[in-house]
Amino acid sequence: MRTAQLQRDTKETRIAGALKIEGRGRYDISTGIRFFDHMLELFTKHGGFDLTLKADGDLDVDQHHTVEDVGIVLGQLFAKALGDRKGINRAGYFVLPMDETLALVAVDLGGRPFLVYKDLVKVRLVGDLQTELAEDFFGGFVHHAGANLHAKVFYGRSNHHKLEAIFKCFARAMKFACSKDARLKDQRVSRTNFPLPRGSYDCHLRLRRRQPAQRAKYPR
Repeated sequence: MRTAQLQRDTKETRIAGALKIEGRGRYDISTGIRFFDHMLELFTKHGGFDLTLKADGDLDVDQHHTVEDVGIVLGQLFAKALGDRKGINRAGYFVLPMDETLALVAVDLGGRPFLVYKDLVKVRLVGDLQTELAEDFFGGFVHHAGANLHAKVFYGRSNHHKLEAIFKCFARAMKFACSKDARLKDQRVSRTNFPLPRGSYDCHLRLRRRQPAQRAKYPR
């Protein structure tokens, strides 16, 4: 079983997480942002993972630190659980219709962080989540999971459905990318630096904060 657990504490957040890739969709999640919890619960359920995640952040200031840092921790958990990534499918995608909304997420766990994100959400809040922070969550994830992730909503009316469809697609794309294929048992991903050395996650984060993140947006 591929599992990982970690504790990440900063001045703004304290987050404890545990992940089992070959799980049963069980979750125990609390971030202090209920709609965000709901999205992470759906991710866990649709990916067939087991995820425990407890976040205590400076929500009295803003949601930004909590949402981005949860993405960082989730990325770290997957990076640690996947180890050298030998024999995994590595890439996966999923297209999901959710009533009037259609979304797609494609992911490559090859070790080259990059994010393209377009959710078409047009309101500041969905539930209690500041919607602009969804992109920051995925940005934190890709840089610490070593993932190239493209997420796009093609069309839709409900802003709730747009975000939910992305998280469900994210789950199912990750489920396939993480799964192993016996025919690939001797095949490694192209990058040779897995697992990352101890302490490299936060070092990479500091570097990323000094340099513009590699993100691209679809033209309007």
